[in-house]
Amino acid sequence: MMNQPSQLEFGSIVGERYRIIRTLGSGGMSRVFMAEDLKLPGKHWAVKESIADPKIMKIVRTEAEMLISLSHPRLPRIVDFFEYPPSGAVYLVMDYIEGITLEAYMRGYQGYIPQEQIIPLALQVLDVLDYLHTRQLPVIYRDLKPANIMLTPEMEFKLIDFGIARSYKSELDQDTIKLGTVGFAAPEQYGTGQTDARSDLYSLGALLLYLCTGGKYSEWTAGVEGYIRGELPRHLIPIIRKLLQHHPEERFQSAEEVIGELRRSADFQSAQPGKSMSNASMDYAGTRVVAVLGVSSGSGATHTAIAVSHYLARRTHSVALVELHSTAKAFARLQEVVEGIPVGQASSSRRFEVDGVHYWRQTSRADVISLLGGSYRFIVLDLGNGQDNERLEEFLRADYPLVVGSGAEWRVQDITGLARSLQRHPQHKWNYCLPLASSEAVRRLRKELEHDKVFALPLHSDPFEQDDEMDQVLDELFRGVITDTRKKRFGFLKRQH
Repeated sequence: MMNQPSQLEFGSIVGERYRIIRTLGSGGMSRVFMAEDLKLPGKHWAVKESIADPKIMKIVRTEAEMLISLSHPRLPRIVDFFEYPPSGAVYLVMDYIEGITLEAYMRGYQGYIPQEQIIPLALQVLDVLDYLHTRQLPVIYRDLKPANIMLTPEMEFKLIDFGIARSYKSELDQDTIKLGTVGFAAPEQYGTGQTDARSDLYSLGALLLYLCTGGKYSEWTAGVEGYIRGELPRHLIPIIRKLLQHHPEERFQSAEEVIGELRRSADFQSAQPGKSMSNASMDYAGTRVVAVLGVSSGSGATHTAIAVSHYLARRTHSVALVELHSTAKAFARLQEVVEGIPVGQASSSRRFEVDGVHYWRQTSRADVISLLGGSYRFIVLDLGNGQDNERLEEFLRADYPLVVGSGAEWRVQDITGLARSLQRHPQHKWNYCLPLASSEAVRRLRKELEHDKVFALPLHSDPFEQDDEMDQVLDELFRGVITDTRKKRFGFLKRQH
């Protein structure tokens, strides 16, 4: 229970807008209430109440502003902050997340979570940690544990409590306040140093061990291996052990590093028996993400994404093409043609297949993270055009970011404008594709961007069909990544007729 008496009760109004309905939970430092929005009938929010010492109210206010600035699909939005100095009460108003905590889920299933969900869950956690840790002022969560992970009815993961999160301050040797949950918090959270990104990675290791032992252990002790479920991938054990090292310098150093190791380990396990390690790594080099972003409407991003996906499918195995924008209609129309669905009647399944390519219609970012934990060799993301935060993040983190811009002479500058607007981000991996561009336009753009990965795409009316000229361009773009094994064609234009 919260040590201080609450200032709220049923019917209390916070900020002249949020009416308290009921208590959702409480802990040693805070209480969380459900509240109805008096300005938006039917809308509910979670209101977190904490009691702060008036002397540190400035720090609390600064931290609240930091939390309000966060924007990630796995974090609740924090939309309001109120403080009442006389009582020391502070209130954060945030999204109300429907679901149950991972802790409650584990209790309900006697400590059992399906083994196929563990690595996708770890990748989802790592995705949000990577977002927090790579901000201009890194945010350290410091309390990663099952009680702070919410599972929605759709089994999507949300990180729900930022009660002791802090901004990393490079000038400090130690944290001002030592907080964290015993069993999940890193050793440095109790006086041996300042917490940083590696502290959250320790907590991730504790969380994974907890899941892998049916909720029995979160710390590596003698004999714990005997409690790890036998059906789990054994490559998880060395990863967990490294995450749980006592000294931060002996752990993984970033969330991105752990993501890479999880993928490489899973890929090695997926190699066919009897192959040498070198051959297995050549034949299956891990899931690669290709992100296709259009500079403007009509630039041809979806057409290019389809062409790239079927090019890859003709030469390799397991390709997923993901439509990562919820309002797009291109894949719905294609599904109608492929499955013979009457026009305007939506299919109950968002996944359909065309010549070995798995199409995922109107997909969420959560689904993408789950797909990364699967067996696809390539995932191609059709991001459409625009630069909203979610899609831009996926573009920037892709293995092969493709920018598609108009090849018309008077539109080429659109690409340089995009590059300049994102110049704070590394661009060495970017590839620029110009449909129907002249060789002079390509030469000039390479010079302006000081970048040699600029390609003119030839006329390719049916992106499902193999085209020798298009293949030559894509062979250059994906040089050294894939070998050539051809597959049959779909022929969208023929199917239409």
